[in-house]
Amino acid sequence: MKSILGIGLALALAGTAGMAAAQQADDAPGRLVVIGEGRVSAPPDMAVITLGAVSESPRAEEAMQQMSARMEAILARLDAAGLAARDVQTSGLSLQPRWSDYDPKRDEERSITRFVASSQVTARVRDLAGLGELLDGLVSDGANEFRGLEFDLQEPGTQVDAARRAAVADALHKAELYAEAANLTLGPILSITEAGAAPAPMMRAEMAAFAAGNGMPVAAGEVARQASVTVTWALGPASDGAD
Repeated sequence: MKSILGIGLALALAGTAGMAAAQQADDAPGRLVVIGEGRVSAPPDMAVITLGAVSESPRAEEAMQQMSARMEAILARLDAAGLAARDVQTSGLSLQPRWSDYDPKRDEERSITRFVASSQVTARVRDLAGLGELLDGLVSDGANEFRGLEFDLQEPGTQVDAARRAAVADALHKAELYAEAANLTLGPILSITEAGAAPAPMMRAEMAAFAAGNGMPVAAGEVARQASVTVTWALGPASDGAD
């Protein structure tokens, strides 16, 4: 008999606890999760150019010598333009054989016909006013391989912070709009998570031809920084005046 009473009491307590949990769940505030985006643009004050020299010769040493002479002239031009050593970096030194085509009728083994030597340099140019003239000079010095031109900011921190503020403001605007549309009260912020703060796709110019004798026309445009945040708000009950 005692065991039956004990089981009945336990079931009653369990039922009471379940009702209390359900009540707490009903009383718990809802949540609103919003993603905010921010983007800030500014005129660039720096350019990053990637270029190089390529030479071919039947002899490997001649190909390397010709390429080295071109690269020496390129580096000298960058130095004369006032670029600091920290803004110039060489990479991609390569010497590759060029093989003859295989002729199945002759059934001959392929042979090396020429050697191709190449190297490239990446340089940060902080004086955009002289960029066009510098590019023309590099071409005349022997730069015959160009990978591209990108514009950027030397000190992007201010723009990044502005993009973050804009992202939070965007999230707040959306949250207020959603809460008003749903006739709810927007409560305190529960969490803020940064999804990322990075450069937006930068303007890029592929360099293929240059006007001889004149500085290459360069249009820098603007560069942008963007940020994204995820903000979670608590939601209160319907606002006063709700039907």
